[in-house]
Formats: sequence, structure tokens, C-alpha cells
Amino acid sequence: MAKNINKQVFTEQTQLKLDIFRECFREWFPVFLHNQYIPTIFIYDLFAGSGTDVAGNYGSPLTLLEEARGENGVHCTHVIRNNKRIVFGYNEFQKRKAKTLESNIKAFFADCKLKCTHNSCPYEGNYIVKQEDFQQLFQNQTLLSNLDNPKCGKFILLDQYGFKHVDDNVFIKLTNSPKTDFIFFISSSTIKRFQESDVVAKYLKDHKITFDETKPKECHRVIANYFRQLIPLTKEYYLHHFTIQNQSKSNYYGLIFGSNHSFGMEKFLKVCWKYDKLAGESNCNINDDFEQGTLFHNPDNTNKIEQTKQEVKELILLKTIDNNKAGMKYILSKGCLPNLFVGVVNELIAERKISIDGKFNRQVTGIHNVSEYHINIL
Repeated sequence: MAKNINKQVFTEQTQLKLDIFRECFREWFPVFLHNQYIPTIFIYDLFAGSGTDVAGNYGSPLTLLEEARGENGVHCTHVIRNNKRIVFGYNEFQKRKAKTLESNIKAFFADCKLKCTHNSCPYEGNYIVKQEDFQQLFQNQTLLSNLDNPKCGKFILLDQYGFKHVDDNVFIKLTNSPKTDFIFFISSSTIKRFQESDVVAKYLKDHKITFDETKPKECHRVIANYFRQLIPLTKEYYLHHFTIQNQSKSNYYGLIFGSNHSFGMEKFLKVCWKYDKLAGESNCNINDDFEQGTLFHNPDNTNKIEQTKQEVKELILLKTIDNNKAGMKYILSKGCLPNLFVGVVNELIAERKISIDGKFNRQVTGIHNVSEYHINIL
């Protein structure tokens, strides 16, 4: 039976995972909330747990509610004024935990109403708690219909125990769902650690996954790359991962985020680079860069940054990348923020290797705030 993390105070690593969930949703929600063409938003937490740890710290279900409220209820105000429909769907397979979750959600709304200035809560009547096996739930026709609906925004959180629930079919369904961003947890280290057991050996064989035993920190990157290759090369889709090393530094777990829009990827990477200024993908210096305080530490020129810069320079000079939009999207696909592309273009202009047709603004580094320009090779 999986360990019940809600019966103890969340560990530092669990709290990091929850913080990333929180900030990812904080970035995501306003984008869809203020989109006039999206009248309905579905927020799903399908391995919800009981809602808090033993000390009352919020788990993912209450975190999502808190962020959907916004500072001083600003998001609630917008929902009411613009007649938006926000639906929360929670699932917790264990009966006792599902019952506790219901109680914690009701307590959240009771406390919320004490501070609220609105006559009614836009969320209180728009949530459901289910207690179903995940695979059966994921065949629910209402859920599948919502996922397929291009007029609805969807945020899917899958904080599974272990690794078996988010299989190829679930992953492909999520990547094919319009207006849908998802983030799931997977215990990559468990797969590597127990690869000789029958269940894990079959998983590895079925998925054609092998690990480099000399690089234990990269086990989650290996798993993420497996999922990445399930996406057709012709499909524009964005996937990123974040490795979490446990306190004993012996096990590695992680998150995998997916979005069919570059803006979603840019928002998630913003969160990741906040927590990992070296590579934007771990809490454990995954590329063995020089740490802060050491003689050769240079946060602007880490191994990940330098490798990506060199790749982009070569692709520009080979004319494979010939405009800034394509370049920024490539940067995002490599797990870096768009400002890195602006820096590369600056360097190539200074070296007189390229010129620009169009408006080149060195200050605008977001892919959705910049005018497209063409790159000429000199």
C-alpha cells in the first residue's frame, strides 16, 4: 500500500512539488479566466488525497481552490461579473481520504465566506469529489467529452503514487486534448530501483526504457524523454520535466508538464527556472554546474544555457531557424526561456554574422509580446 503522506507533515520535497503545482496553476488560471472565448474552465485533481497534511498545510486540492480565489478574491470577482463557469473535479480512490477531503473542502468554503464580500461563492456549488479507480474514471464519457471540447479550458493535475497510472494511452489522450495543460508526478527512481521486479521489468520492456547506471540523477530525464518521443514529430507540442531529489539524495522523482501552446510552456518554464537557475529542471544541480559561491560560478553561462545557445547559433547559421518566432519556439522546446534566443541574436549581430529584417527589440523577450522578424545570414 502507498505511504499516506497526509498523515505526516509534508517533507521539503513534497512541499517543493506542491509549490510548483501552485505556481504553475497561478500562471495558468488567469490566462484562461480572461479569455472571452472560454466560458467554462475545468480543473481536475485526480489523485487528490485528503486535502491537508497533519499540520493543516494545504495539499493540491485546497491549493487549487485558494489560487482560483486569487488575492483578495480578485478572480472570484471576475468570475461573477463575467458569468464564467469554473468546475473543480476531485478524485480520491481511498474512501476514508475522500471523506476527509470533502470535510476539508467544506471547511475551506466556510472560512472563505467569513472573509468574502460577495453575496455568493462562485465555486462552492461547482465541485465534485469522486472515489473511483483512475483507469475507470478516465473512461468516463463526461470527462472525455470535456477533454475533447475546444471551447473549455482544462487544467489536469495527476499526482499519482508510483508510476503505473499515467500510461501511454492516458498521455496521448491528454496531448490530443485542445485547450488542455497537464502536470503529473512520476516516481522515476522507483522504476530504476526495482527494475528487476516483474512489474517494473515489464514496464521497462513495454516502454523500451534503459538507464545509465553512471548517471543516477538523470533517471527522471530518461522517463520524460520516453514520453516525449510519443509525440509525433509533425505535432507542435511542448513538454518539460522537473526532477526532485529526496532529502537522502538517494531517490529521484519528478514532474512532467505538457501544453499544446507555447504560452503554456513559457509560463511553466518561468516557474521551473525560478527554482533552478542553472538548468530549469531540478533541485539537485543535474548538470554538475559550478555552484553559487564557487570561483567559476556563472549563472548566465551554465552547461544547459551554453549547450542550447550553441545549438541555436548553428541552426541560425545553417538557415534552419530564419525568424525569431521559430527560434523562440525551439528554445522553449529545449527547456529554456525565450530571452536566451534574444541574447543569441544580439551576439550574432555583434559578430556581424546576421542582419535583421523587421523590428528587433532587445527588451522584449516573451514570444507572445514580440513582432516577428526575419534573420539574414551575412
